[in-house]
Amino acid sequence: MTHDHDLVLRPTAAQTTAALNPPAGRNGGDLVVETLTGLGATTVFGLPGQHALGMFDALRRSSLRYVGLRVENNAGFAADAYGRITGEAAPLLLSTGPGALMSLAALQEAAAASAPVLAIGSQIPVAGLGGGRHGYLHELRDQQASFRDIVKSVHTVRTQSQIPSAIAAAWESALTAPHGPVWVEIPQDVLLAETTLPVVTAMDATPEDIAPRPELTAVAAHLLANAERPAVIAGGGVVRSDASGKLLALAERLDIPVVTTFGGKGAFPWEHPLSLQSWLEDRHTTDFLEDADVLLVVGSGLGELSSNYHTFAPRGRVIQIEADAGKLESNHPALGIHADARLALQALLETVPERRDATAAERVSAVLTKVRDRIAAQDLGLEQQIVAAVREALPERSPSFWDMTILAYWAWSAFDAKHPNTMHSAQGAGGLGYGFPAALGAAAADPSRPVLAVSGDGGAMYSIAELATAKQYGLDVTWLIVDDGGYGILREYMTGAFGEATGTELSRPDFVALAESFGVPATLTTPESLSADLAKSLATPGPSVVVLPALLRMFEPTHL
Repeated sequence: MTHDHDLVLRPTAAQTTAALNPPAGRNGGDLVVETLTGLGATTVFGLPGQHALGMFDALRRSSLRYVGLRVENNAGFAADAYGRITGEAAPLLLSTGPGALMSLAALQEAAAASAPVLAIGSQIPVAGLGGGRHGYLHELRDQQASFRDIVKSVHTVRTQSQIPSAIAAAWESALTAPHGPVWVEIPQDVLLAETTLPVVTAMDATPEDIAPRPELTAVAAHLLANAERPAVIAGGGVVRSDASGKLLALAERLDIPVVTTFGGKGAFPWEHPLSLQSWLEDRHTTDFLEDADVLLVVGSGLGELSSNYHTFAPRGRVIQIEADAGKLESNHPALGIHADARLALQALLETVPERRDATAAERVSAVLTKVRDRIAAQDLGLEQQIVAAVREALPERSPSFWDMTILAYWAWSAFDAKHPNTMHSAQGAGGLGYGFPAALGAAAADPSRPVLAVSGDGGAMYSIAELATAKQYGLDVTWLIVDDGGYGILREYMTGAFGEATGTELSRPDFVALAESFGVPATLTTPESLSADLAKSLATPGPSVVVLPALLRMFEPTHL
């Protein structure tokens, strides 16, 4: 009997001829770039290093586009953003030891935010592996161990024949829900050695979807249909799985209020009558969610930021849909459904009957009024003015990338992202320096629209070198730097806790002159002219910088 898969595996005469006569001058690095091309990659990020030169030499013989950044951590942030914007695995090419380790903070953010990054690092020669102290340059006793606690999976190569399979397995792992970073390492001599292996052709490493158990969605549908005061918390999983349309359909079918987490910005229309927006750090929102008799949590682990710093204590029945099995019921008992958000919401849509609640929109409006009144009583007009100016200047479908800075903390709660997958920040791992290099990765992913990056002066200093990258590749990113003379949020935290701040005041450059020294146009703006200056910069192709000297304050927390 002949099976279909027998026919698929049988090569054509032309394929056989090509395989028997591979082109000369190829090395292990060619197998890497051929495998990436065969998997569908078009762009790679990274930074060359001595042990990785085999991969970088092979790039010039490939069709892959290379975007090289100046610091490995920034290259990781750029790959993270590329993965978020495209939904594809973003290859990140790194060298051994110091070069590899410099990417760890970026990979931690990718892991926390479920961004598919395929990190491929070099290693010392095979003879030096095994934990001995041979004294090779960049040698680590166990390089994998530094990555194993961060990435989803580790894939080790020791011979050239292992390269295609290892990279394909890593690719599939990165794109299996929940998405995330993976690590492949290949020794220097394996990359440099000439190869007689055939050219790697198209490969299939498509992951299987995580479908919900039908008995669980049946229970969830029953609970939602019979609830008196249901509510939804929509997290980043809704955005990552492209499930915002299904969430909207379910909310309208059930008349159910929806709040989005900071990672789920844009998952639900901001001005919808059922939208509680993103005011998760407000006690009025927390009280509303605690009062729900059935709470549907989709694509969120209800971590620190999504639970008003773990003060949230639901009193009703919780249903949690989550692709990361480790997050199921990790913070609250629930009906845990391990599934991709899109598939689970589709199953609910096919199961639940319509449910009408004439009071839902009115209750949502009442909560938002209380939130607005609380903020209005704190004399924070400047901060609200600046958030509004940024929103006014930014085209609706342009993505924005926010560093860990006071304006970003405001944006988590108060910024209307307009559309799914357009607002991103480093709130997953919380490291500084994310905004600008991530925006560069997004601009490389989609050059059809301008990208906004937002940083404070402290965070900006992490990625000043990438102004050279932006200029070199002509990436269409406008970088808003809010200059308050230091680490503003830490200054505020320390003053509040100890009465005085230590280590938060910073000497910094003239950011306008510094940007111009890279050949990047820059503007010094004011709160009153911010919207016009930002809009002009965003409308002008290529990189630009807008500097806003301003001392911003956070709204009062409600979790203390």
